Amino acid sequence: MKFLATQWPVAALAVLLALGLAAPLAIGDAPVGFYIEVLLGGLMAGVLYSLVALGFVLIYKASGVFNFAQGAMVLFAALSMARMTEVMPFLVALLLATGIMVLLAFAIEKAVLRPLVNQDGAVLLMATIGISYFLDGFGQTLWGSDIYNIDLGISKEPILILDGVFQGGILVSQEDIIAAVTAAVLVGALAVFFQRTPVGRALRAVADDHQAAQSIGIPLNRIWVIVWSVAGFVALVAGMVWGSKLGVQFSL
Repeated sequence: MKFLATQWPVAALAVLLALGLAAPLAIGDAPVGFYIEVLLGGLMAGVLYSLVALGFVLIYKASGVFNFAQGAMVLFAALSMARMTEVMPFLVALLLATGIMVLLAFAIEKAVLRPLVNQDGAVLLMATIGISYFLDGFGQTLWGSDIYNIDLGISKEPILILDGVFQGGILVSQEDIIAAVTAAVLVGALAVFFQRTPVGRALRAVADDHQAAQSIGIPLNRIWVIVWSVAGFVALVAGMVWGSKLGVQFSL
């Protein structure tokens, strides 16, 4: 009862969502197979967005600030990867794109974050908005603004499953399956990183209190470089998956 008294909006939203999910089946408006296919498609789309959300969580855990630049980082990383794969092997392009995102993290720390150490969270928030606009323009100036493709070697043909259970079976995108597995692996790796490693615990300490973390010897500048580098790598992975599925473009 105490939970309902304090969290009733969440509970009400959960009930409405459950009713909305069950309504098509209850009124017989959709075949079960088609219903499950659409439901899986929605869940897989959410998984793709979760790859981008991982970057938001990383920066928030390290600085307590919502990073508005994460979407721009995904675009910049995807553009870098797409254009370099046009002139060099995939693995070489992947290594170079990763290096570019690490260098970007160093530049952001030195040019933007270091002068703002111990500033109010709202100041850092506005700084990430500025970084977002800069990356949007710089990325398209450097790499171009056309629609580019990233070939991950994943078949575009969906897989037909449960053909003997539901009439017509259920179609599942192979790209969505790869994205779901990738997201699960990244979430697991980042959970271990934050909970089990000294650097991860230092990141959590910095998020709680910058000044207290500095007072016990945690190098704030190095921590920010690490977390922005990791966020850049996550952005690269997300950009590759999204670019393979939809093409690399400004709307990404």
